[in-house]
Amino acid sequence: MDESVPALGAPCLFDTHAHFEGTRGETAAAVDRARAAGVTRIMAVGGSESLNAGTEGFEYRAIGWDRDQAGKELPALDYAAAAAVGEIGLDYHYSPGTRDAQRELFARQLDLARGLGLPVVIHTRDADNDTLGILREIPSKGIIHCFTGSPSFCRALLDLGFYISISGIVTFRAAENVRESARIVPDGRIIVETDSPFLAPVPMRGNPNEPAYLVHTARFLADLRGTPFEDFAALTTRNALSILGGIR
Repeated sequence: MDESVPALGAPCLFDTHAHFEGTRGETAAAVDRARAAGVTRIMAVGGSESLNAGTEGFEYRAIGWDRDQAGKELPALDYAAAAAVGEIGLDYHYSPGTRDAQRELFARQLDLARGLGLPVVIHTRDADNDTLGILREIPSKGIIHCFTGSPSFCRALLDLGFYISISGIVTFRAAENVRESARIVPDGRIIVETDSPFLAPVPMRGNPNEPAYLVHTARFLADLRGTPFEDFAALTTRNALSILGGIR
């Protein structure tokens, strides 16, 4: 799918994390709405069999096995057309009982990504120490997606060279920790995402999220950081292209 043609006079935003499990027609319609809103590039992200399949046809794809696949027999994936390995990582909030299997799967995919020379897209929730420990053992490059941690965790990840991706959570009333973290990310390391179909930003909460809604998150972040919206859109797109391999 071609997400590269901007709407006339619209900002050029890059949604670095969206999931698609609908029909091809539904996905194409969502891409059209995104383009009309100024979201000119989308990375479709996998993590399970169905989510990996939903990335097909996108110019930017991340495929891999997420924490919910830990302990399962998993087939090999073809990374020839992938821009990244993901999403991968640890989640002890929803799946504390599979910690050991999650760590093994996470480490195995980090090693795989290193061998392929690809960045990774990492999910981490309530697993700060283990995430940092594994990333220090297996130096990697990539994106911490949908960041929800503390400013100190954010700094530690920045020290390891990661890009920090901010989702619509930053617009939620209770997410002051995310806003604090979003303020400290350097200009050269911040990117944005929807995590569609989850986490629709204010004022779209209550609806299934979609890439077109990235504009709300980006405007909020631009105001939060005291940056003109057009400059912030260009900055975050440039950062995403940098980590994902440049302009295609």
